[in-house]
Amino acid sequence: MLSLRSLKLKTRMMLILGMMAILQTGFIGFFALVYLSQSLDEQIGLRALHVAKTIAAMPDVVEAVESRDSEWLQPISIDLASVNDARFVVIGDRNGIRLAHPSWKRVGKPMYDDEGDYNEPALVYGKPYIQKATGSLGASVRGKAPIFDSSNENVVGIISVGFMLSSVEDTINRYRDTLYLVILLSFGLSVLTGLWFASHFKKAIFGLEPEQIGHLFQERNATLESVREGIIAVNGQGNITTFNRAAIDTLGLDANTKLTGRPIEEVLPDSRLMDVLRTGEPQIDKDVWLQDRNLIVNRLPLLQNGQITGVVSSFRRKDELDAISKKLSQIEQYADTLRSQSHEYSNKLHTIAGLIQLGATDEALALIGQESQSHQALIQLLVEAVPDPILAGCMLGKYNRAKELGLNLDIDPESSMKEIPDHIPREELVSIIGNLIDNALEATLRNRKFDVRLSMTDLGNDLIFEIEDEGAGIAEKDQENIFRKGVTSKEGEGHGFGLHLVEKLLQKLGGTILLEPADTVGSRFTVYIPKARPE
Repeated sequence: MLSLRSLKLKTRMMLILGMMAILQTGFIGFFALVYLSQSLDEQIGLRALHVAKTIAAMPDVVEAVESRDSEWLQPISIDLASVNDARFVVIGDRNGIRLAHPSWKRVGKPMYDDEGDYNEPALVYGKPYIQKATGSLGASVRGKAPIFDSSNENVVGIISVGFMLSSVEDTINRYRDTLYLVILLSFGLSVLTGLWFASHFKKAIFGLEPEQIGHLFQERNATLESVREGIIAVNGQGNITTFNRAAIDTLGLDANTKLTGRPIEEVLPDSRLMDVLRTGEPQIDKDVWLQDRNLIVNRLPLLQNGQITGVVSSFRRKDELDAISKKLSQIEQYADTLRSQSHEYSNKLHTIAGLIQLGATDEALALIGQESQSHQALIQLLVEAVPDPILAGCMLGKYNRAKELGLNLDIDPESSMKEIPDHIPREELVSIIGNLIDNALEATLRNRKFDVRLSMTDLGNDLIFEIEDEGAGIAEKDQENIFRKGVTSKEGEGHGFGLHLVEKLLQKLGGTILLEPADTVGSRFTVYIPKARPE
């Protein structure tokens, strides 16, 4: 058997709306017909009774009944029936014997109907009443009234005025036909409404069937719970509509707290989702503090027909990303160091091999000893002065890079960098120092000099780094723009980003950078990074 679930949404909606229209119209119509039938019976009965009472009060009729003048009563009864649109007016004496009847053949015979009513209420008790019964003229609604004598004390006869039930049924049939037409039109209108509404509804749900929506909803919930990033979405009023378990865990919210439907500003006053809802501008990879947690946050507006209908935000703890970044930075520094060392020692080995082939063994031994001594001294300095492996690896890599270029990176032996606060991201610190050293090496190489000096200290409230090169220096008029994106003294494309990145990272850490001429030639960059967490 074909079930509703197997039908398309349009077909289902047409059938449901059509059936609803038929049931509602049929119920209302049935009630209307029953009420109409009862009302018509009551109104016709009251009319018949009113006519009967009026005729019974006519003096001429009273006198004719008392004298049993059927010759006068017969025609007047027919005239009175015609005037009042009644089917009949029957007049009887106090014994219920007909004195006037539409048919002369029935005059002089007793007044009674198929139910055995002998007019007792009117003739015996003198009370008018209404009756629905079948008599000699057929089924009718009758009004019966007693005729009193001139003293208004004794019943001398009875008036019976009747309206045929067939006329009532004809009226009801006309209304029934109208009702059938209304039911048919309602069904047709419901089908058309169902078609329009289904088309509009399916357009709003992208042409999907309800079962498909249910399946997608389950997939969406499973997807939300499977991702490790926290996700929260709000509607156009700023009320929470979607969230996942990772969001509750990341923000440290109570797992039993009901979030759906609550204003986002009540749950997370500093979330800034309402700003995106008002402006419609997305926010990507924002570093924020929320619920005493450092998060990386994305906020994207939801648009429908050009209107902002909500905002969805995804976020993750920054320390998780920092852990990954640290590992990548370490790998990158190790790779850079190994590459530089491999290249440098390859050159050294070629030189030593050449000296041996030339028989200059003493010079070869001296070179080996010098190189080993220099490298061991650097490693010993870094181990003692820079315990952080990421920063130390960066400096070792830059030292070997300088050797490749034929330059000397001189690290001040009095340097100390042992107290780096945990909140300072190591990869950002490496980016700052690495970019400054690279710029110093390139400037020194272009100026055909050899030495780049690095000193650092963690005494006091700041971490201080000094990088001094032997380049051509930076003109005073260019110093204001040197940190702008794209500004560079190098030729070609792809330059002018290093110092700009350094400044941005220092702003984030609350640090500063000072540019001044070196003591002899070149430039000196001094970096100050506060140990305290910036506000």
